[in-house]
Amino acid sequence: MSIIAARRYASGKPLKQPLVVDGVPRPLPRGKQFDWIGLSDPTPQEMELVREQYGLHPLAIEDALNPQQMPKLELYGNILFIVARTAAIEEGENIEYGQTALFLASNFLVTVRIGSTRAHGDLRKRLESVPERLAEGPDYAAHAILDFIVDGYQPVIERLEEGVQILEERAIDVFPEPSTIRRIFRLRRQFRRFVRVIGPMNEVCDRLASTDIAVIDPGARIWFRDVLDHVRRTMVRMEGLRETLASIVETAALLEQHRQGDMTRQLAGWAAILAVPTAIAGIYGMNFDYMPELHQRWGYPAVVAVIFAICGGLFFRFRRIGWL
Repeated sequence: MSIIAARRYASGKPLKQPLVVDGVPRPLPRGKQFDWIGLSDPTPQEMELVREQYGLHPLAIEDALNPQQMPKLELYGNILFIVARTAAIEEGENIEYGQTALFLASNFLVTVRIGSTRAHGDLRKRLESVPERLAEGPDYAAHAILDFIVDGYQPVIERLEEGVQILEERAIDVFPEPSTIRRIFRLRRQFRRFVRVIGPMNEVCDRLASTDIAVIDPGARIWFRDVLDHVRRTMVRMEGLRETLASIVETAALLEQHRQGDMTRQLAGWAAILAVPTAIAGIYGMNFDYMPELHQRWGYPAVVAVIFAICGGLFFRFRRIGWL
């Protein structure tokens, strides 16, 4: 069976006797005891055993096994069902999404991971090292899992921020190449999907932090408010990256227009200068008989001097106004 861990805790400390999960209904823990069951990529048959033993709702089981479920929070009787989405970036800039479903009651917590590579083993050990915190109950453990999931968004954001910063610096120097533009639009598509998939986590954490729910102790809401703050900061950073990508294309286009304008002004200045000798040479190349300058000894040097004078005047004029 794909149970990673199954333990019963009393006053925050795991009991020595093993916790058996075989689908047989047994008396649930009471008082300061609670069960914590962790599953990873279970089969429907395995989830059915957990459902029968802990009385989970069939619709919640169906949602927990659906890897495309959006983050949500629902109450089935005295059991709170939470769906959270995980995000990780392995190679390149492709974001891989997973899912963690939580079944939270006053005396047990069942977690179901699907498609997530970040196991809860180290988190469980860290919580067990502070039994006075874990003694607060399964709602504190649920908060720790959600906080663990949300903290996993930070490496994704940091990796993407590095890539966006490089693109931004390159766009200032030269106009982006077609491959860079394709990369920008791929990133924008990744960002839109991140906001669509992870965005509902904001509403889920807000309800946990502000709504009166029977299975969550009022004193534990402050912990969920901390998770909510992390989610909001993540979404603000992601929105900032989306705006930066949009501004990269706009800035690069403006800089390219400026460069093209400089080139156009330079070409126009040189064209005006070259038009002077072209026009004068064209006039004296018409081969008319009655052109007095053609028969004067000073005709050629005078024309050349006029050409140089006019071209020189235009050159310095264009240099002064920044065209050349």
